[in-house]
Amino acid sequence: MAKSKVYFTDFKTKPGYNMLDKLENLVKKAGIETIDFKNKFVAIKVHFGEPGNLAYIRPNYVARIVKLIKSLGGKPFVTDANTLYTGRRSNALDHLEAAYENGFNPLVLGCHVIIADGLKGTEYREVEVNLKHTQKAKIGSAIADADIVISMNHFKGHEMTGFGGAIKNIGMGSGSRGGKLFMHSSSKPVIKTSKCVGCGMCVKSCAQLAITLNEKKKAVIDYEKCVGCGQCVAVCQFEAATVKWDEAASIASEKIAEYAYAVLKDKPNFHINFIMNISPDCDCWSHNDIPIAPDIGIAASFDPVALDKACVDLVNSSTFTPAGSVLEKSKHIEVDGKIDRFKSVHPDTDWQVALKHAQEIGLGSLEYELVKV
Repeated sequence: MAKSKVYFTDFKTKPGYNMLDKLENLVKKAGIETIDFKNKFVAIKVHFGEPGNLAYIRPNYVARIVKLIKSLGGKPFVTDANTLYTGRRSNALDHLEAAYENGFNPLVLGCHVIIADGLKGTEYREVEVNLKHTQKAKIGSAIADADIVISMNHFKGHEMTGFGGAIKNIGMGSGSRGGKLFMHSSSKPVIKTSKCVGCGMCVKSCAQLAITLNEKKKAVIDYEKCVGCGQCVAVCQFEAATVKWDEAASIASEKIAEYAYAVLKDKPNFHINFIMNISPDCDCWSHNDIPIAPDIGIAASFDPVALDKACVDLVNSSTFTPAGSVLEKSKHIEVDGKIDRFKSVHPDTDWQVALKHAQEIGLGSLEYELVKV
């Protein structure tokens, strides 16, 4: 099998050739123009960042890709799906406000911003994949209905998967709230009766008729009927219907890879990783800590598996550690004579699981050739 090509550029600039120019040159060298964008709906999947976190990708980069796709005849929109946990991005209205606050708005981007799974995270398409864990993936409808998927990913650490890159952004990030529930949990939702106000929204939303209100006007789930779709979690505005966070990190990582497979199945796709502001944790937090590695560059590829693997290697090959980062205080774990920065920061995770499973299911290859631009 031929090695996948991963194209890379660093952050060195000069007058008349800034990072936006370098980004456009990089993706062109990587072959983005070979995609037929003419009159196609193009989902540009990003992470808008939880307000308060400043490590997310700058919207200026996204705007340049939007402009390029438009010049190639495409109809781009920038998108993300609602979060499973409560916060500023758990429903479309708050999510859009958060996105706009962080600069992801039509005025800056030059295109529309769409929350992929609708107002309450219940708008999805089921994509049949019949893989190890996933038979049908619940993908946010705007992403599932798109003709082409472009992912723009902030490469950083992650407390569950070790790192977050293309596969994490595409897989977990594109799932509806019910899909995210599936990836995070092997169990079905639970009701915190102390928070239930008896509004009945979960009862109305349950397609399986598995939820009723008891004599105390508290929601009760019949687990013989419940299929774990997560709709009750999506519609509950009082944090009463909740997720039981019990899925092993390794299984969750494999599920994320399978969801990424579902998103990209039978569609032209292209991926860009920004290896900068490499914070130890996800951009879902409302803060970002000191980076665990220096800013390295931007990488792009048609192969998300090769792309993520190349970025891991670039990070772990770096020798400088910013002062005061959590990596300084962590017990260093070495792989092939190099500090594994992600494993050292999150020793209970194994970032290789998702990549190996992604290769096994045909999402991409761990073998790559790094082409410097």
